Amino acid sequence: MDALPGWLQAGTWGLVAGAALLLGAFIGIRFEVPQRLVAAIMAFGSGVLISALSFELMDEAIETGGFASTAAGFLAGAVVYTAANWMLARRGARHRKRSRRPAGAQDDGNASAIAVGALLDGIPESIVIGLSLLGGQGVSTAVVVAVFLSNLPEGLSSAAGMKQAGRSHVHIYGVWGCIALASGLAALAGYTVFHHLPPEMLAATTAVAAGGVLAMVVDTMIPEAFEETHDFAGLIVVLGFLAAFALSKLG
Repeated sequence: MDALPGWLQAGTWGLVAGAALLLGAFIGIRFEVPQRLVAAIMAFGSGVLISALSFELMDEAIETGGFASTAAGFLAGAVVYTAANWMLARRGARHRKRSRRPAGAQDDGNASAIAVGALLDGIPESIVIGLSLLGGQGVSTAVVVAVFLSNLPEGLSSAAGMKQAGRSHVHIYGVWGCIALASGLAALAGYTVFHHLPPEMLAATTAVAAGGVLAMVVDTMIPEAFEETHDFAGLIVVLGFLAAFALSKLG
């Protein structure tokens, strides 16, 4: 794939990572997957994402544009994601990563809010894939793996929850297929739109995506993982972090 133009690599890798949503949706619809297993995958994916942010994105951002641009972008990404997530939570997407809706959470069947919430989670991750190609050394394997592992349990849990809410299979596959396509386009945009930015702006953009992803991990992935895996959540997150660290430094 290294022989392909950079923009095509970005879009392709974004689609690969986004395809995990469709794969997860298929598994969630066809099989009864134990919730503890879903939560364990989510915990592992959380660790992988945190590691990729720390040793791939933030390192790259600060080397490209310095601390001030990186810090400003990182905080801005977290603020924007948190505000958007708060608004979506009030419209029925609070438990979008759960296959079993809590008692009293009738509004979680709001498919449009769930879909927008999934876009909110996935767009910063996908942009990160495109940005990782800007160094000219190919895509970051750790970032692609991290995004794939975060998308898989989201597609699985949300599809199972939407099925429970009475949504048809065609509707569910259509929603996740569109979001997977949007992930590919976001990765493409991450490469093409920001390709010619000055170093400070590129660093800030990378950090904005990183801040949004980290806020997403803490707000949506880790709470769900802990609820089901309890005392093992921390250990599984550490294992995911270590796996991505090894992939980043030894790969």
